[in-house]
Amino acid sequence: MNKELLADYYAQHRDEIVGFVAMRLGDDDTAQDVVQDIFVRLLKSDKLISDITLPALVFTMARNAVADWFRRRRVWEEYEHYIIATGTDHETMDSIISANELMERMERTLARLAPECREAYRLHIYGGMQVAQIAKETSLPYRTVEYRIGQARHAVRQALRQAL
Repeated sequence: MNKELLADYYAQHRDEIVGFVAMRLGDDDTAQDVVQDIFVRLLKSDKLISDITLPALVFTMARNAVADWFRRRRVWEEYEHYIIATGTDHETMDSIISANELMERMERTLARLAPECREAYRLHIYGGMQVAQIAKETSLPYRTVEYRIGQARHAVRQALRQAL
């Protein structure tokens, strides 16, 4: 039932949603990718979706996806500015900080966290589990798991910023 509802909504409102995202991003191709990702996530979801809640859900997801896109872009631009400021050309970018160095720094940061935070973060990032799934598996309240993941993200983010 959800798939039919989503297919109908997508067919009727795709252009409107792409326009909503494109107006904020300024790029039609990226907007189409974002909208496609939203509907793929909805199709994979096992949550109950009704024709009443679907429009608000789709536009909320679109707004959040735009915010995430700008957040990722900001990090990329900060890294680009660092590369330019240090006079490094693109061929030697790999020599600045390798993926292994970043991974080691992240693992050291995770090792300093409380075991509960570390476990929740690993399940979320490496295990690809949603907060609700982790809460169910660990028999913890949703908010507790959300808080632990947030604490771990904050610590990892700070460590990676220091690395750059």
